[in-house]
Amino acid sequence: MKNIFLSVLVALPFINFAQNDIEKVTSTVSKSEIEGHIYFLASDELKGRQTGTPENKIAAQYLANMLRGYGAKPVTENNSYFQKVTLNTTSPFANASLNIGDFTTSKIVTLKKVNTSFSGSLVFVNYGLAEDYNTLDVKGKIVVTYSGTKDNSNLRFAFSKVQEKIALAKEKGAIGIIEVNSIDDRTWSQLDHSFNGEKMSVSEEEEPNNFTYLWINDQKEEISKFFEDKNEINATVEVQGIKKGTIMSQNVVGMVEGTDPKLKNEFVIYSAHYDHVGIGKAIDNDSIYNGARDNAVGTVTVLSAAQNIAKYPTKRSALFILFTGEEKGLLGSKWYVNHPMIPLDQMVYCFNSDNGGYNDTSIATIVGLERTTAAEDIKKAATPFGLKAIDDPAPEQGLFDRSDNVHFAAKGIPAPTFSMGFTAFDEEITKYYHQVTDNPDTLDYDYLLKFFQSYVLACRNIANNPETPFWVEGDKYYEAGKKLYNKK
Repeated sequence: MKNIFLSVLVALPFINFAQNDIEKVTSTVSKSEIEGHIYFLASDELKGRQTGTPENKIAAQYLANMLRGYGAKPVTENNSYFQKVTLNTTSPFANASLNIGDFTTSKIVTLKKVNTSFSGSLVFVNYGLAEDYNTLDVKGKIVVTYSGTKDNSNLRFAFSKVQEKIALAKEKGAIGIIEVNSIDDRTWSQLDHSFNGEKMSVSEEEEPNNFTYLWINDQKEEISKFFEDKNEINATVEVQGIKKGTIMSQNVVGMVEGTDPKLKNEFVIYSAHYDHVGIGKAIDNDSIYNGARDNAVGTVTVLSAAQNIAKYPTKRSALFILFTGEEKGLLGSKWYVNHPMIPLDQMVYCFNSDNGGYNDTSIATIVGLERTTAAEDIKKAATPFGLKAIDDPAPEQGLFDRSDNVHFAAKGIPAPTFSMGFTAFDEEITKYYHQVTDNPDTLDYDYLLKFFQSYVLACRNIANNPETPFWVEGDKYYEAGKKLYNKK
């Protein structure tokens, strides 16, 4: 009996500590505040928050004001919550076409944006892999390939082969690639919106671009038929009206100093992107892609962490970063890791929040959950609020490397992404993902309350844990982490 009593006495402070943290979370995270933030950020008035637009800047100012109001401090000496991000822009084309004899098509997506006026030979090279170029002369010509490979024509996989195909084509002397696909109209519309819109890049990493790379939707296999009995045909390819420029955008950054004399020198980053895809093709008279799930939810998740940690500081310091340009190629986070406002080796964790949608309100899905030693801190945070934390159920989607966390991971910083509950990339996800239907009135705010509370408690668990989080040994980014933190 005495031993049991002593065990209870020893455990009591930890029980009270856990209860106190839960109470701290519930005292600052409210459904009404979550709803208010999301309805503003995903309102028609912000026109989809596309990077570089006035509405994107309004969203940034709103977020900066929230950080200021909560008590998070600016990092810069000039007392600003903005980190300026310089971006190069490339406009959409004015017109594009492929003409082969009497056949013409304008169902074209530009993977590489370059004005093209070509009249000459198109050479069919099957899938455009090394063995497909045997005996073929493609110098000064445009090659035509099927999408992906013989064994895998999945769109995600096809994108992963683009750089390899470019390198091979250039090595053989080709000046461009036309990749033919057979894609349903809905998916093609998404590709058109994503790739044919304005393109942006981090200014200092701009590469010379004089190589044409087009995807053409050949649903009726009309282009393929031209190559049934020959490898080479004459054609004209036109892509005109592409213009280049420069714009300024902004990341929003604030911090809260930690309370522990030693651990306050370690920072946990809480991050999300606040931009979305703007205005696009109208569906049922709606052309504004409001981006409630992607990523007003993630943005407000970070705001909730900022509000809570500013009121109840954690042992480790907190850095809140809201990125611009994620939808344009993870540009705000790429800029940040190349221009860190606090040395990266002081950043011991990046707890990103990004979303495409949800199909299970009993879980929170953490992409990369088991890849870091903070997994238990995250799992234990979901349980008090009736949720279960699970790892990425769709590894084939490559989600870990498709959000802002990946730039921090590449530097060696442990960086999972906290997402709303999904068990597969099914129709429930795709009907909202990058669609005009992703509006704030379609969200389950009772679920979001539990989701936000779980995130904020996980933040507190990680930031108060005496053990510094790190990659699980053997992870893809484990060695980068050892290098960053000088671990032996």
